[in-house]
Amino acid sequence: MKIYVNCNQPFPGMGTKACPFSTIQQAADAAMPGDEVLVAPGIYREDVHPLRGGSEENRIIYRTEVPGQSVITGAEVLSQWEECGCGIWKTVIPNDVLGEDNPFADLISGDWYYDDAAEPVHRADIYLDNRSLREVFTREALLAAEPSPYAWDTEFSRNVWMSERTETETTLYLHLLCGSPDGHLLEYSARRHCFYPMETGIHSITLSGFVFCKAAPQWAPPTAYQEGMVGPHWAKGWVIEDCELYESKCVGISLGKYLQHNNENKWRRFGLKHGTQNERDAICQAQLEGWDRAHVGSHVIRRCNIHDCGQAGIAGHLGCVFSVIEDNHIHHINNKQELNGAEIGGIKLHAAIDTIIAHNHIHHCTRGLWLDWQAQGTRVTGNTFHHNQPLCGRKIRTQLSFGEDIFVEVSHGPTLIDHNLLLSPMAGRISTQGIAFAQNLIAGSFTFVGAGTNNAGLSRPDSVRYTPYHVPHQTAVAGFMSILHGDAQFWNNLFVQQPISEEYTAYINSIGKNQLCEMNLIAGTLPYQGFPTESEYLSQFTPERIAGDRGIYYGHLPVKAGGNVYLNGAQTADCDIGSVTVPAPVTFAVTENGLTTNLYDFLPAVDTKCVCSDVLGSAFEPEQRYEAPDGSPLTLDTDMCGKKHVPSPLPGPFAAPISELHF
Repeated sequence: MKIYVNCNQPFPGMGTKACPFSTIQQAADAAMPGDEVLVAPGIYREDVHPLRGGSEENRIIYRTEVPGQSVITGAEVLSQWEECGCGIWKTVIPNDVLGEDNPFADLISGDWYYDDAAEPVHRADIYLDNRSLREVFTREALLAAEPSPYAWDTEFSRNVWMSERTETETTLYLHLLCGSPDGHLLEYSARRHCFYPMETGIHSITLSGFVFCKAAPQWAPPTAYQEGMVGPHWAKGWVIEDCELYESKCVGISLGKYLQHNNENKWRRFGLKHGTQNERDAICQAQLEGWDRAHVGSHVIRRCNIHDCGQAGIAGHLGCVFSVIEDNHIHHINNKQELNGAEIGGIKLHAAIDTIIAHNHIHHCTRGLWLDWQAQGTRVTGNTFHHNQPLCGRKIRTQLSFGEDIFVEVSHGPTLIDHNLLLSPMAGRISTQGIAFAQNLIAGSFTFVGAGTNNAGLSRPDSVRYTPYHVPHQTAVAGFMSILHGDAQFWNNLFVQQPISEEYTAYINSIGKNQLCEMNLIAGTLPYQGFPTESEYLSQFTPERIAGDRGIYYGHLPVKAGGNVYLNGAQTADCDIGSVTVPAPVTFAVTENGLTTNLYDFLPAVDTKCVCSDVLGSAFEPEQRYEAPDGSPLTLDTDMCGKKHVPSPLPGPFAAPISELHF
């Protein structure tokens, strides 16, 4: 059955084409498995909570009649501004209008939120013509309206707001570059969500063609209820396609964890167990409470434009398993730099088991992709990453604010990263093992190789972080182990050194992280210098040493490499014995809009082989092959543009040379 919605309906409707509902929530209350909800163009100021879902065979589909013209917003309009002098304007909202969930009364907080390095910002935002303004906290800061030293758009950051609350009302103050709010759209985030079930287990919903914007969800760490502006809330089989999502205070789309009452921000609230132990507890508890393929995950997010969210474009712990994230444009995430913590990225996933991240364009984010814990069976293929680092001239709050294209953290793999463009100054933060890079163009450095996996850092270097690995292609935990580092492979990649910013170098030196095993800026595999080859590693395990030397079980795992090319000063580790270094300088320019290079004019003949499951073998700890989510073999014989490689492929993501590429 088709159900119709039109916000311009002047009287109570029936959901028919001739007499549509006026709100999407009315349709959601009525929709049954197999129904299609058709939404007319307009602005829908509501928080839609679907009561039921569908099934794989009979989905409930929410679709716009005109793609991109139906806007579901968490915002309400602000009006009746009063001039206070000195460029300051104010308006007053009664607290009973704001309700019990007053976003101006609720501070951003949670595990892994570093409010010691940031101001105590509220969940609320105020928007000027669809862009969120910067919150300040004193009359002096409001009056000065100085630019934020952290914000990536420094000029716009001079547009500021402040709130004051009493028991009965909330007063909002503005100081705008344009002077007056007259002639501009001013709104505030009145609701937590735009489309989000209140109950778990609402399966098989499709959202197609909507604009979702301006909601105020709370910070979403892995050890808490992970809400977002939009999301399935611990269900299975959602499809979110052809949508635009922007200006979520924290997360745009959440594929994350349900509420565990006994393990809700426990580290932040009590501090007695470290957050990583709480996370291990959360994983084990979830297994007992239905975390499996039959009930959770298998979502698809495709062809969406996700931008200007405070924490992450897409996030999720546990609930992202068996999903596909493809053909999305994800950009300008965490650019205000109001929020600071360990859960920030264009995409931030924990336990992305058998999740495919393919053909996305991810740029101008504090970091592009962060795969945290249990990136087992995860494949990152055909993506374009660039400018995922603070702009020069910006002050950096912490080293985690520095960013990179991909961060893979404390996972046992197998994690396959193939046919990508990694073009930011830092391409990968690799505090992990069980990882393979194949057929990529990598024009940035690898950082924190062999480091960054202890809980307490220098104060307790023995505080190893044990993380789980799983039965292949399942959520069932097979074991726990600390990260030994290594178990890494590099096949048929192009490594290119870009010019190193003096500003980046100065910052890294200032925080004492300029070691090769920390915030390294040299492109190539050099940080793996000294790691054993496979034959060197295996030679340790003699009967005598197995019997008497337990230390052999805690050294670095081996590294395999071949068919790589190093250009413009990119440097190789000694374990890469089959690759080529090109001494001649090449042109290589990455702009906002594309890539220009003549590197293929200098590319020598390289002995390469087609990378496949037999070449890659298995990740060490889970003993799982590099293979497709269904367990079938992989053959990397198609480039990022869909063209077939020859049997001895060119290094890099392209089957044929290129000189120019538009993003």
